[in-house]
Amino acid sequence: MSIKPDMQSGLKPRGELAFPVPGERAGRVQGALAALGRTLQMLKVLTKFNIGFLSTFSAATGYILAAHGVGWPLVPAILGTLLLALGAAAMNEVQEWRIDSVMKRTQHRPIPTGQITPGAGLAVALSLLALGYLALLVFISLAAAALGILAVVSYNLFYTYLKRVTAFAVVPGSIIGAIPPAIGWVAAGGSLADPRVLALSFFFFMWQIPHFWLLLFLYGDDYARAGLPTLTKIFSREQLGRLTFIWMVTTAVSCLLLPFFGVIRMPLVDAGLVGAAAWLVFNAVKILKAGGERRRFGLAFRDINLYALLVMGLLVLDAVI
Repeated sequence: MSIKPDMQSGLKPRGELAFPVPGERAGRVQGALAALGRTLQMLKVLTKFNIGFLSTFSAATGYILAAHGVGWPLVPAILGTLLLALGAAAMNEVQEWRIDSVMKRTQHRPIPTGQITPGAGLAVALSLLALGYLALLVFISLAAAALGILAVVSYNLFYTYLKRVTAFAVVPGSIIGAIPPAIGWVAAGGSLADPRVLALSFFFFMWQIPHFWLLLFLYGDDYARAGLPTLTKIFSREQLGRLTFIWMVTTAVSCLLLPFFGVIRMPLVDAGLVGAAAWLVFNAVKILKAGGERRRFGLAFRDINLYALLVMGLLVLDAVI
């Protein structure tokens, strides 16, 4: 007597092994891949990956300028800097998730929305920080690792606290931008006492100020909603426009100091830096003409970041040719 499967219920005959059909396996794989994609996207937001990635560019620039080329230490220097930047960003989100839940710009971040708990976010942050520190300590030097920790302390302890006290925290807090190129410089065997790395770090310090300044201005209402000091409560839009113009021009001038400290060797690159500085000043003038228009500040934020990338590209070009 043969036993036939119940075709309507989908039950298999007793004694037969039930294997998922190809369609079921494909569905499970797709589901797993979708879950992995969501997790990776969540981690990307938690660690502010795009911002951290920019730090690796400045670290790579410092390395290439000191070594006049690339070498194997560049890999751990970039990796260590990136891991520390990601860990510091995740730590910042753990520290400020209650503030983030109030601000429109940040209320959709992973911790406020419940995608990850503060405890799990802390574990991710500490893991990334430990890996970044070890990468610099083991493969580069104690000096590089110490610089990395200095950057984390400056961001997560100093700046994160200070911005709750004053809207001008961006000025001392911008020391964060000066450290990654110094890490790359040390990784290539350069000395921190070299005037060239001091000039390079000073440029990134100056660039960081209008970068932070514009960001805080663009989301001033959000900061006020969260109870944080905001520039929009201190200055009018016209005053903010003039101050932003001054910081952008100062950043352009600080870039022009690089040739005087021997950072640049090629006259063509000197000309490129002058052209880039003129472009930034030209766009900064538009802020004055816009009368504090919010859209113009958004464009200025884009311009200041593009300017940093352009300068780094020119510096690398000078070092490798």
